Amino acid sequence: MELAFIPSPSSGVLYLGPVPLRGYAFCIIIGVFVAVWLGNKRWIARGGRAGTVADIAVWAVPFGLIGGRLYHVITDYQLYFSEGRDWVDAFKIWEGGLGIWGAIALGALGAWIGARRRGVPMPAYADAVAPGIALAQALGRWGNWFNQELYGKATDLPWAVEITSSADGRVPGTYHPTFLYESLWCIGVALLVIWADRRFKLGHGRAFALYVAAYCAGRFWIEYMRVDDAHHILGLRLNNWTALLVFLLAVVYIVVSARMRPGREAVVEPGAEPSGGDAVEADADTGSEGPRDDAEGGGPADAKGTKSAENAEDVGGTEAAGDTEDAAKDVKDGADSARKG
Repeated sequence: MELAFIPSPSSGVLYLGPVPLRGYAFCIIIGVFVAVWLGNKRWIARGGRAGTVADIAVWAVPFGLIGGRLYHVITDYQLYFSEGRDWVDAFKIWEGGLGIWGAIALGALGAWIGARRRGVPMPAYADAVAPGIALAQALGRWGNWFNQELYGKATDLPWAVEITSSADGRVPGTYHPTFLYESLWCIGVALLVIWADRRFKLGHGRAFALYVAAYCAGRFWIEYMRVDDAHHILGLRLNNWTALLVFLLAVVYIVVSARMRPGREAVVEPGAEPSGGDAVEADADTGSEGPRDDAEGGGPADAKGTKSAENAEDVGGTEAAGDTEDAAKDVKDGADSARKG
């Protein structure tokens, strides 16, 4: 007998008065707001303008939802186009079914369009919103709890999730709450990216690449635990192969980008001030170049200033020495005149 478990909700619909609000959609909406809020704070800290993140998100979010749904429908087409299924269900996004790979891919396209319209470098924008996206995923995964879906293997652990629905082939019982595992993992990914960005001053898309790599590492083992129907290749689920491939691409990007474009962008938005405390470097996207501090805290400007100070000191020292010699000469002449007198 199970001593404890996470109960599933009796219904996946919440009611705000007479207005029905599905739990899955509610989690996604809250996640989007959190992502935009945190992204805006990070963007302003980088020297960007308030509101830019939200303006670009207007493009990124719809594209992301469409991409996520397309990926899910394409990779699980049998749920909508096999015998006895209704293809119209493919449009019922509120019933669950968003593939993160498609959401990120098409969402990035939407963000690129929005960034181009604002004259903002896409890598800098991606770095700013990366932790927020991870938190949005953490919140969005609770939508799977409302829908009683995407759980793992059967278990009697105290934190098992209880599945009570028998729809779509589900077997009531207690299972590994893979939605919870992924939610907690995504929170950890967000904290990792925030820490690494502060510690290493990540720029040119490397904070976003770190988020991608860290998420894929967790998604690989979490995906391996799931028991829902999925396509398999060489014994692994399709999403396992996707996570592995995307992880490798993200790591390669971090390494190559760090060598080709070290440091961080100085100006992330036209007309905005450079962020305080960050190294200012040439920006290939805008063609601008600013002063650059070296590792010791002094750059070319400091060296020039030091050299000027040294020259001034030398000149001052020479003039002082000349004045001293003149004074000594005057004293000697005065003494000679006194003896003659």
